[in-house]
Amino acid sequence: MDAACVSELLPQGMPPLTSSGIAFDARYLAHLRDSSPIINAAAAMRQRMSEDGYLYLPGALDRDLVLAARREVTRRLYAAGHLNPRRDPMDAVAAPASKLKFLPELAHDNAPLLSLLYDGAMMDIFTRLLATPVRYFDYTWFRAVAPGPATRMHCDSVYMNRGTHNLYTAWTPIGDAPYDLGGLVLLECSHRNQRLRDTYGSTDVDAYCANRTGPAALDSWAKNRNGALGKDPNRLRRSIVRDVDTACRWLTADYHAGDVVIFSIFTVHGGTDNHSDRFRLSTDTRYQPAGEPADERWIGSHPLAHGPASKRGKIC
Repeated sequence: MDAACVSELLPQGMPPLTSSGIAFDARYLAHLRDSSPIINAAAAMRQRMSEDGYLYLPGALDRDLVLAARREVTRRLYAAGHLNPRRDPMDAVAAPASKLKFLPELAHDNAPLLSLLYDGAMMDIFTRLLATPVRYFDYTWFRAVAPGPATRMHCDSVYMNRGTHNLYTAWTPIGDAPYDLGGLVLLECSHRNQRLRDTYGSTDVDAYCANRTGPAALDSWAKNRNGALGKDPNRLRRSIVRDVDTACRWLTADYHAGDVVIFSIFTVHGGTDNHSDRFRLSTDTRYQPAGEPADERWIGSHPLAHGPASKRGKIC
């Protein structure tokens, strides 16, 4: 059955969801398909991933461990002055005028968070999905998204395609993330778009034009580093569905602590804007077969990540 036939519409009367301030067309906005009934069926999980490009697994992780990780994160945010001192730190109410978005250092030496992401249920899920020993990237993407715009739409391939393409992202909310707080949104069917894979999806944000010299070479690298597909989610959806066989929709959910969404590096996704007064706390972590090549930017005790040290020349 086509994914577009099984995803239900979002509840009527809820406030509009937006990306970069642009409201999603409600006709093409629906709920993620729940894959928790097949979480212990490895073959069914792989088939669902092939069909949908993602697995939405509500309640798959230990809620108490998620909240322990949240407690440590909010303790650090409070100590750094990022939270409203009049509110319970666990509520993660942002201090006035906070503009935080991305704080990977919140994952450093954070035992409950690292246990949640790289041990126990999470690793069991990926061992079943990949049917082989699993390797994860050592770099942990931690997002502390203040009220305001969220991450624009993109595919992960442009940031981490120097190793195997048999690579998956786990998006994990570190606490409840209702619609007003914003959360992950995926474009169903987008992983089927071969043209997108062959063009945008095969680019590398850390590549630059080696046959250019001086400022022109640096400009070619800097212009490519963002990796976003565009600002308007409705225009982007229309451009992608022209190349697939169904009227694909944007998919999201009312997320809770313990949920996880796993998706391929060719699935178009991003965030919905945060319309609350709180931080949205979440992680992006990556997993692949241990025996396949890994992107050197994201492994080791001190991963290179993006930047000048990760640049790679190409002929333009």
